[in-house]
Amino acid sequence: MKRFDLVLFDLGATLIWFNGDWETAVREGIQSMQQTMVKLGYPLDDSFAQHYRETAREYYRWRDDNLTETPAPEVFRRILAEYGYNTIPREHVDAALTALYHATQSHWQAEEDALPTLEELRRRGYHIGLISNAGYDEDVQVLIDRAGFRPYLEYILTSAAFGIRKPHPDIFEAALNHFGVPPGRAVMVGDFLQADILGANRLGMGSVWITRRVDLPSSQPWLERIQPNHTISTLGELPTLLENWG
Repeated sequence: MKRFDLVLFDLGATLIWFNGDWETAVREGIQSMQQTMVKLGYPLDDSFAQHYRETAREYYRWRDDNLTETPAPEVFRRILAEYGYNTIPREHVDAALTALYHATQSHWQAEEDALPTLEELRRRGYHIGLISNAGYDEDVQVLIDRAGFRPYLEYILTSAAFGIRKPHPDIFEAALNHFGVPPGRAVMVGDFLQADILGANRLGMGSVWITRRVDLPSSQPWLERIQPNHTISTLGELPTLLENWG
């Protein structure tokens, strides 16, 4: 008898990895977003890019403290309101955010063992889901489709769609309730101790920390307080680990 019925994955640095310089890609994305808005009739000046970055950083600090997610369209609308644009068509917001996220999407790549692992887990009869802390649900959906993961993921939950971020128990419980699986029959696999592992541990789920993309030295202080049940360096190790859980 299997120890678990449900395997939940994180996305970034777990199933996919970022091949490039993040800051450069974000800078290019903001520039592209600004250019898109100008073409749509919003003459944003050169201060916009810096103001957007500063506002986003402040918001990121706030959401990490409160574990509450305000979707990217709403954050963007609030920034534009400061420039006097209070009523913006949905399609204009979507176009701007598409331009922003396109700059980073092209750098995300599936881990080479991600699809084989998902296939093997499905073959062995596990339910498979995903919980991602992400400000823009549409971005996650694009990344999942590009990587070819959708046929294997029975449930995809983002903090943007749910409004709450890991490690808050509510977002984990939403996934568990979807599958009708108790915490003790589910395992969370992720790279972020403070979100994936802490959240799973608090609920009594199994927890697997994948370290392939982790800065291990900077994680050591957190390991004193957050202990995963198991640690792996590749996804390929996961099916055997789950079968021999102890």
